[in-house]
Amino acid sequence: MEAQPTAAHAIETVFRLESPRVVAGVARIVRDVGIAEELAQDALVAALERWPRDGVPDNPGAWLMATARHRAVDLVRRRETYARKLAEMGRDLETTAPPEEPADPEDIDDDLLRLVFTTCHPVLSAEARTALTLRLLGGLTTAEIARAYLVPEPTIAQRIVRAKRTLATKNVAFEVPYGPDREARLGSVLDVIYLIFNEGYAATAGDDLLRPGLCEDALRLARVLCVLMPKEPEVHALTSLLEFQASRTAARTGPDGTPVLLKDQNRRRWNRMLIARGIRALGRADATAPGPYALQAAIAACHAHAYTYEETDWRTIATLYGLLAARAPSPVVELNRAVAVSMAEGPAEGLKLVDALTAEPALRDYHLLPSVRGDLLARLGRTAEAREEFVRAAGLTRNERERQLLNAKLHSLPDH
Repeated sequence: MEAQPTAAHAIETVFRLESPRVVAGVARIVRDVGIAEELAQDALVAALERWPRDGVPDNPGAWLMATARHRAVDLVRRRETYARKLAEMGRDLETTAPPEEPADPEDIDDDLLRLVFTTCHPVLSAEARTALTLRLLGGLTTAEIARAYLVPEPTIAQRIVRAKRTLATKNVAFEVPYGPDREARLGSVLDVIYLIFNEGYAATAGDDLLRPGLCEDALRLARVLCVLMPKEPEVHALTSLLEFQASRTAARTGPDGTPVLLKDQNRRRWNRMLIARGIRALGRADATAPGPYALQAAIAACHAHAYTYEETDWRTIATLYGLLAARAPSPVVELNRAVAVSMAEGPAEGLKLVDALTAEPALRDYHLLPSVRGDLLARLGRTAEAREEFVRAAGLTRNERERQLLNAKLHSLPDH
């Protein structure tokens, strides 16, 4: 009787991790991301039927991919048979085989990258691109995307449905584009790769803080783009940022998955090879007129160069956040700047900046705002107020590990 719950949990976990690759692999066959997602869901249904009875396969990801691809091939064959029969009946219907992949030296055989460029097509709005990419490549549910962007779930659902319909009706090719078309989509592609990495680095919801598979996929895609577009400085800057961030992964959680704060991390566990890669990639970015990713990478480099928390150059980090706020203003950037200022100039100065953000609509349900405010109040000895902020932050987060961390901060406050 224990087999079914165990298999159901395995199916849910595997599908969440593998669905981006399954959708990408199938989309290359059917040339329609909406149909590809449906076929991936069909494979999930098949797993729900078979795995509880037959047991979880040794390689469940490969099983899902093979099942979805088999159904995709069947669908294409049925389409071809139907078209051939119509032609035989004398209908004026032109049928063509899927186009051959161009034998271009810049071409790349990477289905995930094709899927990213497809979901970032300019026929979609920026909001639709983000929602669809997080759904298909990030493996997030509609509810998780809605929580992350603080909008109603039906709104996100409509965006995703319309985006898939638009890609189908506009007959958007499943490909990595060339020349000007590639450059026009690059900004959106970089943004969604960053979003995918961030979802892996700090999961919006669930029981785990990290989803390493998403981080690995995003970092690999960024590295591929560096080869594909070596003269684009922000491509190297994003790759640098992700290398630096990924270097800390092993130190960010304890043996039981409990989050470890930056100041408490064992920096000997930071991956020095990834840090070296980050430094090299940052050297290829534009230092004369740095873009948003170059500035963020420079901030990450400051942390990477500090062998202890106490050695961190917070003044430089605060200055870089100021430049980032001017280059790409956002309430979240301002919140991060407030943290850096608090470390460089004291918690009172940081609290002034945080208090100025409390009326920001975008941060109303953002758990890190009361979390940061609670930290600053605790440092100032305003314990009762800090306690209220930590309680509020714990109520807002949808990640169980972050909630545990916030509750631990709450319980560590002195009673008086």
